[in-house]
Amino acid sequence: MVLVANKNECGWAVLPFVLLLSFCERSSAQVRYSIREELQLGTIVGNVAKDMGFDTSGLADRNLRIVSGAKKELFQINQRDGALFVNQRIDREELCSKTIPCYINLKAVIENPLEMHHIIVEILDVNDHSPSFLEKEYRLEIPELTVSGARFQLEGAHDPDIGINTLHSYKLSQNEHFKLETKYLKTDIKIPFLVLQKSLDRETVAQYNVTLTAIDGGSPPKSGILNITVIVLDANDNAPVCDQQPYTVTVQENAPVGTFLLKVNASDADEGINGEIEYSFGNMFRSKANDLLMLDSKTGEIKVNGVIDFETEQIYEINVQVTDKGLSPMVAYCNVFLKIEDVNDNTPEIEITSLSNQIPENAPLGTVVALMGVTDLDSTVNGQVVCTLPEELPFDLKPSSEGNFYSLVTKSLLDRESVPQYDITITAKDMGIPSLSTVKTVRVELSDINDNSPVFTRSPYTFYLLENNEPGASIFTISASDADENENALVSYSFANVNTGRSVTSFLNINHDNGNIYAMKSFDFESMKTFQFQVIAKDSGTPSLSSNVTVKVFILDQNDNAPVILSPVNTNGSTEFVEEILRNVIAGHLVTKVRAFDPDIGYNGWLSFSLLQVTDPTLFGLERYTGQIRTLRPFMESDKAEHKLVVLVKDNGNVSLSATATVIIKVVETKEAFAASDIKSTANHKDESNVTFYLIISLGCVSALFAISIISLIIMQCHNPQDIASKNSRDSNYVDTSGSGTLCHSIQYRSGEKRYMLVGPRTSVASAIVTNSNANTLVMPEHRRGVSGEKQGLGGCGGAVGWALSSFPVGLGFEACLGCLVTDWRPVLGVSPPPPALRPVLLGSAPRDPVWEKRFRWWVCSKDFM
Repeated sequence: MVLVANKNECGWAVLPFVLLLSFCERSSAQVRYSIREELQLGTIVGNVAKDMGFDTSGLADRNLRIVSGAKKELFQINQRDGALFVNQRIDREELCSKTIPCYINLKAVIENPLEMHHIIVEILDVNDHSPSFLEKEYRLEIPELTVSGARFQLEGAHDPDIGINTLHSYKLSQNEHFKLETKYLKTDIKIPFLVLQKSLDRETVAQYNVTLTAIDGGSPPKSGILNITVIVLDANDNAPVCDQQPYTVTVQENAPVGTFLLKVNASDADEGINGEIEYSFGNMFRSKANDLLMLDSKTGEIKVNGVIDFETEQIYEINVQVTDKGLSPMVAYCNVFLKIEDVNDNTPEIEITSLSNQIPENAPLGTVVALMGVTDLDSTVNGQVVCTLPEELPFDLKPSSEGNFYSLVTKSLLDRESVPQYDITITAKDMGIPSLSTVKTVRVELSDINDNSPVFTRSPYTFYLLENNEPGASIFTISASDADENENALVSYSFANVNTGRSVTSFLNINHDNGNIYAMKSFDFESMKTFQFQVIAKDSGTPSLSSNVTVKVFILDQNDNAPVILSPVNTNGSTEFVEEILRNVIAGHLVTKVRAFDPDIGYNGWLSFSLLQVTDPTLFGLERYTGQIRTLRPFMESDKAEHKLVVLVKDNGNVSLSATATVIIKVVETKEAFAASDIKSTANHKDESNVTFYLIISLGCVSALFAISIISLIIMQCHNPQDIASKNSRDSNYVDTSGSGTLCHSIQYRSGEKRYMLVGPRTSVASAIVTNSNANTLVMPEHRRGVSGEKQGLGGCGGAVGWALSSFPVGLGFEACLGCLVTDWRPVLGVSPPPPALRPVLLGSAPRDPVWEKRFRWWVCSKDFM
């Protein structure tokens, strides 16, 4: 209980007590204060922080504030000490009229944590109004024949104060003819009557002046005066009389215009014109009567004339004035009480008292998003309101103990990437019949947290790059996206660490911002055919998230290598060679064979031979694709003994590259040949011995490789016998390519479930993708090139090209083309040749035809292969 000084001492007054109501939950408590109206601005009502038990040291940070919901902010709170003070003039009569008691509901909201408490301020009446009459002067006409004891009703005084401060009594000025009587209809309704004590004599006194004083019960009391002028008339000496006093009628609000309410019935004992009466509204109600009600002056019927609103007024006191038509009209007043019944004509109102516009997407369940109050101006069940949310939203409404306050909280996990914001529709519905509802939408945005890793557009990446690329240029781009936003979605790129071997950072560079990858050197297909590495995409969140992707790069061949003459080559490295033949050879005799090699593959390594210079074009001929030099006719006596042939070897690239070899053919007689052979054998005996030794070593290596290949083949067949058997059984186009022809090599590519074998002029016996090699590079193991006769198929390479599609498992068929003397395209089992677009074979270098890819699994291009 708090004592407050009275108005005389301090200039303000507060009822000296504060009733504190404590609740079990800290989030909802109630404090009640009582104050008098008309307090000075700034008057302290009470200390909310102290009464609520708040820590006053942190009030400013917790943003303690008062929410009233009214148009006028009557009260404010000092955020430093929590004192509640008067902010505007408080007039109890304006706020509550005659309603007892007069309460003002406030809400004290404090944050961190968010709490809401209820404050009820009772406004007590002070005697700030004097009783008053509607008119200061009142004229009363009394016939002279009026007998003593006649009673004349006067209009009462009005005092807006309540309780003891309202109208208490009337006092009549001293005179000998009249006295005052008061009739109490209700505790606050007092009707004065002027009673005639002594007969009047108009000829003696025609007019009397009487003063009626209305006094209230305040301390000190206040009063109002009505000056009554009594005119003494002759004749009409009976006033109208109401048959019922008072009248009471009940009507629902919003009753339609013309609705009949009641009929006021009065009578006059006089006869003739003195007994005829008419009805009208008294002066006190006349200002409202024209808007709300209409009165038939002849019948006394009262009907609805305007909009009757329960929320504006619940009961009306109506004075019906009844006047006769005598020369000296007499007046009576019939009192009518009109009670208004409430109907459900007001929709609920939703007031958001506190709202968090943005919450993190990882907010825990039960996080308070908003606090709101719900009001309905209707009464009883019409004013009872229930709030609901759509069921599919991850939010819920938690009602307070009083039922007209709600907390909006989260009820399930949130994900900004799925729904970045919510427009929450709150529906408030009352319990009336029919029910009325209102809708309010609250927008709640979700703030991002780093809960998504970057995602690459493809996984894995596969790129094809032509060799001889320009160093420093961008060769391809890696791209990843992050579903988060702002810093959490800012992606940077880097190379992953390579566990073994040489890192790609030695020949590649990556732009950390956009994923562009640059080549720091020019790639050579002949030394590196494929490699792979990993790229890491990492966001900038805290903590950061990352993901990686494998990038596979295939180097594509270009025609950047000229043919290399393998034979004939002298010991000094010169491509000029002397060949001796007997003069008696027949036409078609194989003089020698020019063998050449091109490191390129496909058409770029497909070689053709032609004679650039020949002494006698009728004597020697050169096969275009095999490089064999044969005699076209027998020698004649007139033919020269020495002939010079210049052989041009060129590849089949778009820009063809070439090399030349010079062959000098000497024609010798039979005896000279034997002699030269003996001399040559003797001279070169030591060299032949060395060559024989090297040949033995070479044959041993080849035999060992062959044995290893057979063992590997047996192991693979045992490991997956059904797969290999089924493939071999289905592949009717399989061809043994152990015949003679150009030295070739094969390269196997794997793409999904398909395997591709590219066969061209070989630099090694075998090639395979070594998965655990440095940077996953395609490695071509070097073996000793065999040099033997034409029948063994190790002659000069003509650049033959073979093609295999999904026919051989990895590790098989890498010796598929030991030598391909290319003259035309020949399919296996007589199938028609493929379209020209498929012949380049090089992966990615020509359009693909899926039908031909399925039908032609293995092509060889050798005229004498079969």
